[in-house]
Amino acid sequence: MSQNPTIPTSLAPWLSVHDSLKALAFYKSAFGATEVYRMDVPGGVIARLSVNGAEFWLGHESEEKSGSSHQVLGGGSVRMILTVSDPDSFFTNALKSGAIEIFPVGESHGCRLGRLADPFGLHWEIGRPL
Repeated sequence: MSQNPTIPTSLAPWLSVHDSLKALAFYKSAFGATEVYRMDVPGGVIARLSVNGAEFWLGHESEEKSGSSHQVLGGGSVRMILTVSDPDSFFTNALKSGAIEIFPVGESHGCRLGRLADPFGLHWEIGRPL
């Protein structure tokens, strides 16, 4: 497979939620996310967000494309891992912004990390290697 050397390979999750405008506000507040790209669409927004250079996409779940959100599936099969230099403060800020603690930040498996669920039911492990 040939690779265009001017375009770096990357992988970014796309989060489908029922209220993308609320989700956009949450990720900005909880993680300090910035908008790299934004397109307003009927009923919501499509956005590419960056948290200190780590990017992910956010989109509004629509009726004609139902079946792609974790709520329609009855639970998520993907968990995001957000690696940051200060997981304790990121975690605390996310809780203040409306996330729910799954397990607190602690040390295990060579990492300092904790897990939370955002208001849209998606799970995030926030941590760093020890």
